[in-house]
Amino acid sequence: MSDPRPVALITGASSGMGREIARELSRTHRIIAVGRDASRLSAVAAETGGEPWRLDVTDAEGLAERVAGLDRLDVLVHAAALARTLRVDEADPQDWHRHFAVNVTAPATLTRLALPLLRAARGTVVFIGSGASTRPVPGSAVYSATKHALRAVADVLRIDEEAHLVRVVTVAPGQTDTPMLRDMVPDEHYTPERYIRPESVAGAVRFVVDAPADVQITDLAVRPRREIARI
Repeated sequence: MSDPRPVALITGASSGMGREIARELSRTHRIIAVGRDASRLSAVAAETGGEPWRLDVTDAEGLAERVAGLDRLDVLVHAAALARTLRVDEADPQDWHRHFAVNVTAPATLTRLALPLLRAARGTVVFIGSGASTRPVPGSAVYSATKHALRAVADVLRIDEEAHLVRVVTVAPGQTDTPMLRDMVPDEHYTPERYIRPESVAGAVRFVVDAPADVQITDLAVRPRREIARI
């Protein structure tokens, strides 16, 4: 391709954190925006000059076909996620399966597909984790379990890819003002002024992507300026 800029692929790019990460990285990278909502994805692609991939992240065959057509990949950001407030006594096997499929299996699968390109570029993989991976969240057993698992994937991948100089980062935001959080918090309790702005998470991703070549920032917690819960 004629554009010499590095390439960043972002899942969940049609809204929330993923959209802001795509916007931020588009200042320096060619963007591949992955999402399911056609109209919002088209808007992000138009704004960033990026290439839209309308795909569900659990569509392994579709992702494999698209990744096979790439000649370069420098940054992979896993921002797509599913979150429902479910206790153990409320969650059925399908709830567990759906959450793990989107939040753990899909990013692991996409990373496997992209690793040859990332190794060639000595690139960076960013997993958008959660404060739920380090502290218990009452009433959120399923989502919290997936974020614990995703952090384990990142930690092992980092060790396994040392020889190839692939950087692996977990950026773990606290409560962030996104559509996903709005779906989880009742309207009467939703206080957006207390939550992190998705643009701030994008800034944190920029920070780790721009880290000097001799280092990697392995874990970055992004917390609200005033903590909402201390456990």
